[in-house]
Formats: sequence, structure tokens, C-alpha cells
Amino acid sequence: MGARPRPIQLLLLIWSLIRVTGEAGAGTAPALPQEAYVWQRAWTPAVVAAVRECGPELASLVPLAAEVAWRHGEMSVVRVPLDFAALKATGRSVGLALRIGPHAGPFHADDALGIKLGELAATLLAAARAGGLEPRELQIDFDCATAHLAGYQTWVTAWRARIAPTPLVITALPSWLEQPGMAGLAGAVDGWILQVHSLERPKSAAAPFTLCDPAAARRAVAAASRLGRPFRVALPTYGYAVAFDARGEFFGLAAEGPARDWPAGAQVKEVRSRPEELAELVRAWTASPPPNLRGLIWYRLPNAEDGRNWNWPTLRAVMAGRAPREQWRAEGRTPEPGLTEIWLHNDGETGAGPRPRLRVSWTGARMLAADGLAGYAAEPGGPNSLLLTFPPAPSERTPAPGAAQMAGWLRFNVNPPITLELLPQ
Repeated sequence: MGARPRPIQLLLLIWSLIRVTGEAGAGTAPALPQEAYVWQRAWTPAVVAAVRECGPELASLVPLAAEVAWRHGEMSVVRVPLDFAALKATGRSVGLALRIGPHAGPFHADDALGIKLGELAATLLAAARAGGLEPRELQIDFDCATAHLAGYQTWVTAWRARIAPTPLVITALPSWLEQPGMAGLAGAVDGWILQVHSLERPKSAAAPFTLCDPAAARRAVAAASRLGRPFRVALPTYGYAVAFDARGEFFGLAAEGPARDWPAGAQVKEVRSRPEELAELVRAWTASPPPNLRGLIWYRLPNAEDGRNWNWPTLRAVMAGRAPREQWRAEGRTPEPGLTEIWLHNDGETGAGPRPRLRVSWTGARMLAADGLAGYAAEPGGPNSLLLTFPPAPSERTPAPGAAQMAGWLRFNVNPPITLELLPQ
């Protein structure tokens, strides 16, 4: 055994170890926990499948448990029949969300309405426990006017006491951050979530509009950090169809659910969350989390029936802080003599990008007929070739990641060898 080190040598050794540990850890901030909302009122097989398949890859899920609206001044409640077994099977913690529509008050701890809402919150938690699930928190998503934040604080203080020890969490808008009542409201709850996504009513069809401005989101998160209370940020995965009348004035919008029948002459524009922009926010906040930022929560969990939402591969890529990868593959099939089908496979991570054009070439045969499908048009490409093209904004949906779409067909006098070439749009 060697000689025992002197005290000064021991101090130098400890200092060197501290430096090495600090340098090794520099720039390696722990990943922010990422969660997702399940906001559907109907838990169809597609919703249940998404919860079971995607839920385990998230830190937590927050399903909508009930929604409150007001009809002629009376409270109307829609309870969502949650599948507690599917939620429990994810092995992840689960919160519950209570959505409350706009209401002007009054706000008193002992008023009948506040008590009724507190009882509803307690009932939702009791139903989850009866289903074998202990909620990690109850989230209140209330459309509160900025002028009533102090009154809202009165309500949440009473609700928090009513559901204790379950944590009470609220959602908040960027417009609340500079209001005098926001600091007190944030201090009256167990946590809060900053929603940096919304769609303001467009002034006209020509006016630009977006769901989430990255620069505005950064400013809002910086302002939220200054409140000194831990918070999470809600980010969007969804899109809207926005309709304008023949004069270009706003008419209405559609989000979830079946397609709407717009009036004749309506102009319909799609506004969607931009994966590449949100991936940059995730990358920046993960590398250097702003003070008090504790996690990200996505609105909403994708499922196979949710046409105005990202696909799961898209969300998974963005959660990792990278833009989703685009990759296409073309395939020719011969289901019967003389008939060639052209199939387009989406092998990438996004269903939102433009589909490629396709060139079909052949030798030793005469083409008798051809047509495009799924928005594609068949155009001559030369003596022995055909182009499959489509307009810049086709009405047909792009195939989801992992899916395929028949883009067209060709009829020949004999089965020829064909060559398929993908061309940029």
C-alpha cells in the first residue's frame, strides 16, 4: 500500500473530481417530461388503441373527464366515459381534466355554483378511484376572462381544499401573465400549465393566421418563468379547417369530428401545427430549460381517426426535438393481365408533407388507357412514359406514415416491365 495522501493533496484530488464531474455534465440537461391530453368525448376503439400503444411512451396522460357549458344560465355537464383499464394498462400516471366554458361569475367560495363545480371535481376523482385508478392531479381548463382572475382564485382555493390531497392544477393563457391577479392565482394552486396555442378569429381569408407562433411562445415562457412558480407548457399537434364566405369574411371552423358541409362559394383553408417549428422549441427548452419549466404536454394524443391531428410517428419525432423524416416509395402491382397499379407508400414520419410526382416508364408494350387516383392526374410523359401529378393543394389526404395509397393505374396490351421514378412536387 502507498503512503497516505497529505491533506492538501486530498483537497486537490477532491477539487479535480468536482471539475471533471462538472465538465462531464455541462450541457446535458435532463429531458423535460412530456405528456399528452386525450380530449375526445367518445372513447372509440381508435382512441383506446392509441392510449394503449402510445401511452407507455409518455410520462403521463390527461384525459378529458367532463365538460361544463352554460345553457340559459344553467350548468350543463357532459361526463366522458373513460376507459380506466386502458389508462391503467399504460403503466403511467394519469391526470384528469375538467373543462369549464366561459362564465362571468360572480365568484364566491360559498356560492351555489362554485360548490356545485367543486362537487363535480370530487365526483370525477371518485369515479376514477372506483375504476382502479388514482389520479395524479385534477386539471381545470376554465375560459376565464382576464378581468376575473382574482375571482377565479376564490373558486380554485375552495376546490383545492375540496379535493385534497389530490393536487389541483389550472391552465392559463399568455394574456393572463401580465394581469395583476395572475401571481395570486398561480400561488393558490399546486401547479399550472401555460397554453401557447390558440387560433384567433381571422379577419379575412387573406390575413395570416397560425396556431402557435414560436417567437411568441418563447416570450410567453420567459414571462411565465418570472412568476417564480413551477409550470408546464401545452403545445399543439392539431389543425383546423377555417372557412370564409364568398366575400372572404370568416364563416366558421372545424376541428375534430366529421367534415362539415360548407355553403356554396366558401373558401376553406387549413391551418396546422408545424412540426419543424415545435421540434426546435423542444430542442431548445430541453437543452436549456427556462427557470421553473417542469415539462411539456401535447394537445392532443393522435389516433387513427383524428384526421386534423399529427400521426404518432410525427409526434414521437418532435418529442425527440427533430423534424419528422419524409420518405416515399413507389410500387407497381399487376392484379390481372395487362393491368398495372401504381402504389405510393409513406415510409416516413409525417403525413403532412407534399406527395411526390411519379414517372412511370415501360418498354415492349402499348398503353391502352390510364388514369390517376387519390388526387393524382395522369399526363403524357413521352412515347413510353406517363406522369402522375396533382394540384398544389389536393383535396385527398396524404397517406399516414406506414400507409399506402393507389396513385393510378395503366392498361397495356401485354404486361411490360416498368420503371418508377419519384419526382419532387
